[in-house]
Amino acid sequence: MELKPLWRSSKKKALQKSLLAIAAGIQQKRGVDQIVRKFPVTNFTIMLFHYDGVVDRWSDLPWFGSAIHIVAINQTKWWFAKRFMHPDVVSAYEFIFVWDEDLGVDHFRADRYLEIVRKEGLQISQPALDPSLSSEVHHRITIRNKKTRVHRRIYMNRGREYCGNNSTQPPCTGWVEMMAPVFSRSAWRCAWHLIQNDLVHGWGMDMKLGYCAEGDPTRNVGVVDTQYLIHRGIPSLGGGVIPINKNSADDHTPPPAAGSGVDARKEIRRRAQAEMRLFKKRWTAAVKDDKCWIDPYDRRSRRQ
Repeated sequence: MELKPLWRSSKKKALQKSLLAIAAGIQQKRGVDQIVRKFPVTNFTIMLFHYDGVVDRWSDLPWFGSAIHIVAINQTKWWFAKRFMHPDVVSAYEFIFVWDEDLGVDHFRADRYLEIVRKEGLQISQPALDPSLSSEVHHRITIRNKKTRVHRRIYMNRGREYCGNNSTQPPCTGWVEMMAPVFSRSAWRCAWHLIQNDLVHGWGMDMKLGYCAEGDPTRNVGVVDTQYLIHRGIPSLGGGVIPINKNSADDHTPPPAAGSGVDARKEIRRRAQAEMRLFKKRWTAAVKDDKCWIDPYDRRSRRQ
C-alpha cells in the first residue's frame, strides 16, 4: 500500500509498518482525525473507507495526502475490508487495525499499544473500553481492568453463565469484539477468509476470531487494559433512511428520500441479526462437512 512518486524512484528504505483502516463519514471527521493522529505516520499506513462519498472535505487535514482513500456509498467496514484488504495485498504490514470511526482515543497510543501486544504475544487483540465514559459496552470481555496490563478472560457465575480458570471458549476467553480489532499478519490471513462476501456487518465473526490465532487462543487473544478507548456508539452508517428490498440481501440502491418512514437503524440491526444467524448456520455446516476438524477450544478433542 506504499504510495510511490510518479517520476522518480524513492531511495528511502522501507520501514516495518502497520496498517490502520477505518470506515469513515464526513460527520465524524473530527473524531477520525483524533484517531489518526495517534498513529505515527512513520510507522503506519492510513486507509480511509469513505462510505458517504465525501473525500475532498478531508483535504485540509495534514495526513490527507499520505492516506489511501477508497469510496463506495453506504458500505460497511467489512464490505471494504473483504474487497480491498486481501491478505496478499496487506502482507507487508506487521499488524492490521480495522476500526470503527466512533472511538475516543484520549488514553491510547498506537506505538505503546504495539509494544504491549508484541511482548504479550497477542495475535488478535483490542484496546479495552472504559465503561464509565463509553455510551456502549456490549460484552464484559472488553471492559477495562484497572489492575492489569492485559486480560485474556473474564470471571462470572450467574446461573448457567459461568466463566472460570478452566473455561476455554467464548464468551469467557479467546475472542474480542469487532469495533476495534487488531490482527497480526498471520491472524488477518485467516480472519479475512472468515468475512463472507454477502454478509457485510460481520456479526457472529467475533466469537470465531480465536480460531485465527496460531497456538492456544486462550493465550494469544486478549484485551489491552493500559491502552484503552471510549466507545461513543454513534449510529452514523445509513443516515436516517435506508433502502429495503425484501427480495435481495444485496440491495445497494440509493436510499429513499427523507420522510419515507423507514427507520434506518432498526432495519440495519435487523439485517445484522439475520446475517449473524446465517453466519452461524454456515459455520455449523462447514464443521459438519469437515471430517478432519479438531476444535482447538475443545480440550476433549485435543486429547484424542
